[in-house]
Amino acid sequence: MITQKAENLIVKFINNQASISELEELEHWMKNPSHERVFKVYVKTNYAIDYDMKRFDTNKVKNKLAEEMAHEKKAVKIEKKRKVFYYAAAAVTIGVLLSTLFYKTNSLEKDVEKILIEVIVNETIEPGTDKAILTLDDGSVVELGKASYYDMHNAKSDGEQIVYDNVEPNHADIKYNDLTIPRGGQFYIKLSDGTQVWLNSESKLRYPVSFRLGEAREVELVYGEAYFNVSPSSKNKGAKFRVINKSQEIEVLGTEFNIKAYRDEVNIFTTLVEGSVAIKNDDFNQRLIPEQQLRLNTQNHTLDVYKVNVFNEISWKNGIFSFRDKPLKDIMKVISRWYNVEVVFENKELENVTFKGVLGKQQNLQEILSAIKTLSIIENYEINEKKIILK
Repeated sequence: MITQKAENLIVKFINNQASISELEELEHWMKNPSHERVFKVYVKTNYAIDYDMKRFDTNKVKNKLAEEMAHEKKAVKIEKKRKVFYYAAAAVTIGVLLSTLFYKTNSLEKDVEKILIEVIVNETIEPGTDKAILTLDDGSVVELGKASYYDMHNAKSDGEQIVYDNVEPNHADIKYNDLTIPRGGQFYIKLSDGTQVWLNSESKLRYPVSFRLGEAREVELVYGEAYFNVSPSSKNKGAKFRVINKSQEIEVLGTEFNIKAYRDEVNIFTTLVEGSVAIKNDDFNQRLIPEQQLRLNTQNHTLDVYKVNVFNEISWKNGIFSFRDKPLKDIMKVISRWYNVEVVFENKELENVTFKGVLGKQQNLQEILSAIKTLSIIENYEINEKKIILK
């Protein structure tokens, strides 16, 4: 039986997303022969890889990561502020092509060459970036993104994040801002109370620029997906924190959770990572404990609560796509938002084919599609500008 912590370390290691301290922790864990066997079985079962343990060389990876971090000070800064692991920029090979992961044969090097040859288009569709549209209380619009800077009132942005200072509002009406993340984007925001929010592609958050101390703090996830790390009520004079979104309200005291509420999906998914939340509307009031997810169907108003693998649900904010037995139709919705493309299934039977695996979000789209093709999930694909046709 593998623990959740060990599973997270293994997934990060395989996908080249682990920090140096995590690599050291995994290396120590692997010294136990029974753990080594667990590692091999887990990787082979979950990622269709026959892993050669002779190539388990964490020193090589640690040296490579240290070298990258020395040249990527910007990435280190983001990691400290957001607790996000973005070290994996180069292709480090440890028995497998770490940026792709999925191979059915022991001849891994031949597979790599085969995949590179099979890319059938010259056009490269790059992954999404940090970008957002900030709409101020007076209706004016500011575009945030690479090489853009914003400094106004109590908010500052360096193009990768926006941070609000804790300034007590001195007027009767509280001003609100909207932060809209387009397709092919993501963004991080720190609210004035210290609450951290990671926003996924095609999402919109409405929030006050300042909270009144001691009064309930309320924001609205208008649509999309967001991960909240809520500043506890003890640091805000007992003020509770609420997230409003279509069909439900979430009330917390201080916790971490994920909400997925896209406009083109009938289900809203709320996943609790730490702490406790109460989810309610006119028809129900449901509390969650860590590792539970509530699924609310907005059409028939039914709800289900079940245990989930938290890592799979929140890996998007750490630069990873983690899919476990997901239908290809659902996976392609995620892919289409991040790469800002339209996906068409030429063969409709493919929509319900399930897929299991972990992919780095910083790969170009051709690498993602090649990985899926290698597993014979699809026979082929075609890229026509921003339209992807799966065959």
